[in-house]
Amino acid sequence: MPATQIPARAGKLQGKVAVVTGGGSGIGLATARLYRAEGATVVITASTAGSFAKAKTELGKEFDVFQVDVADVAQIEALFAYVKSKYGFVDVVFANAGIAQFKPTLEFEVELYDRIMDVNVRGVYYTVARALPLFRDGGVVVINSSMASVMGIPGASVYAATKATIRSFVRTWTAEIPPAKVRFNVLSPGPTVTPIFGKLGPDSSGHTPEIEAFAQMVPMKRAADVEEIARAALFLSCADSSYVAGADLFASGGGGQV
Repeated sequence: MPATQIPARAGKLQGKVAVVTGGGSGIGLATARLYRAEGATVVITASTAGSFAKAKTELGKEFDVFQVDVADVAQIEALFAYVKSKYGFVDVVFANAGIAQFKPTLEFEVELYDRIMDVNVRGVYYTVARALPLFRDGGVVVINSSMASVMGIPGASVYAATKATIRSFVRTWTAEIPPAKVRFNVLSPGPTVTPIFGKLGPDSSGHTPEIEAFAQMVPMKRAADVEEIARAALFLSCADSSYVAGADLFASGGGGQV
């Protein structure tokens, strides 16, 4: 066939509407950009007025940007009311917004415990619950978890518990909602170079001590780039994974698996 007659490649999410919570940076942003490159219209959320303004300014031409603190169910409801009014439906939800903070059990304040639970558990639950009525048949939900859900990591008691909880949600939803309507899967990254890490700043070699320490916990002995995790999220979000439901895909460099 002459080159001029070869049809353009259709994106894996061509014509789809996707919502990515926590899409202003890190894994969320990398995934949103990959969704967009694959043909989707993408709505991303940012959690604070400052992060929303920054995302709106820097990403507003690329995405539809909406301010949502997922710990607030009313804000989640406003998000999906907006999606319904503008697009009429949703095809993919990547529930990515979350908090990762680590402290020994005896030092964990009640306020911090509540905040992590509210964002990582209630936020995921109601993001999915409020999205469900808008899905067309063949919809997909991907929940961003962590290899910590199956590991005993000192200081990660609350964070790991939230990730184990959302893994349980996906099992139940897969049994409860017909997979022909919506497929549910979990993505569990290992150490990944995102803004969550690096709060201590890079060392003299240019590496971040926090992420380097986590990288030594996995067999591959390196952290992932956000684009590597985004590609795993895309796999779960498109027809490439059409017979995958209720699964937990570990993009973790072997962490939690051996």
